[in-house]
Amino acid sequence: MERNSGKFHMIDITQKNDVFREAIAVGRIRVKPETVRMIRDTRVEKGDPLSAAEIASVMAAKSTSQLIPLCHPIPVTSVTTLSKLGEDWIEVEASVKTTAKTGVEMEALVAATTYLLTIWDMVKRHEKDEMGQYPTTAIEWIRVKSKTKGA
Repeated sequence: MERNSGKFHMIDITQKNDVFREAIAVGRIRVKPETVRMIRDTRVEKGDPLSAAEIASVMAAKSTSQLIPLCHPIPVTSVTTLSKLGEDWIEVEASVKTTAKTGVEMEALVAATTYLLTIWDMVKRHEKDEMGQYPTTAIEWIRVKSKTKGA
């Protein structure tokens, strides 16, 4: 029998018990103040960026193991997002829950990141400068805010 090369391997979680787990990830996108006003006033031509981002974050959380090598596929039982709009930013808090053998931090991070990327895609027309660049648009501060195991 040949041995694994040792370079990469999925962690064996076979013997672990299924446990309730939740992770909350947060992140922020900086945009022009006018872009935030357009979102608030539902004037973005592509549609409502926050609603589209919410759907995209659910789809992304459920697809995490297909995006990140060696990430275990888990049964995602809940994905919720809360957004907050500032003068020149939109912040998201993405919560992902499961009952599984491993945590959902990666799913929460992917959900939050995809939420912000979806907003960027929907408002990019308004964020570009005269050269077609994005001098002020930035995704930042993506992190795991909290995680829970058991309960």
